[in-house]
Amino acid sequence: MKTFGENSREMIFIISILIMKGGFMSMKNERKASETEHRVENLISLVEKQTRTERHLEEHTDISSSPENIKHAKEVNQNRQHEIENLKDILAHGEKDNAIKNTEKRMRNTGGYLNNNADHMDGQALKNAQTKQENRRDQLEQMK
Repeated sequence: MKTFGENSREMIFIISILIMKGGFMSMKNERKASETEHRVENLISLVEKQTRTERHLEEHTDISSSPENIKHAKEVNQNRQHEIENLKDILAHGEKDNAIKNTEKRMRNTGGYLNNNADHMDGQALKNAQTKQENRRDQLEQMK
């Protein structure tokens, strides 16, 4: 189980990634900035709720009269952890749909490049590009 300090470090890590990427101010449109701000607020809220629940379970496990309540609280916290991980991925790497579109675009562009220039490429560069294309196909299968 994570401690309060570890969860706080996770939040600081995510916020520092946003700052390194240019933060909220450099985003091109206000809607994306608003969505990102909402996600950060949601992430902070989830981490705080998870931390409070964990702390309560640690301090008051002996008081709870129902094992079902403890089990339910742990399930809720597991769901929160999954949501936290998902939000961290979205904030750090962008939406999954964008990743799929970008990967498909890179596959199309590289495929066209290889079709037009394979005859003029050295063997190692051609092999590397083909390997990257295979990796992109695998990546797309995993994302879909």
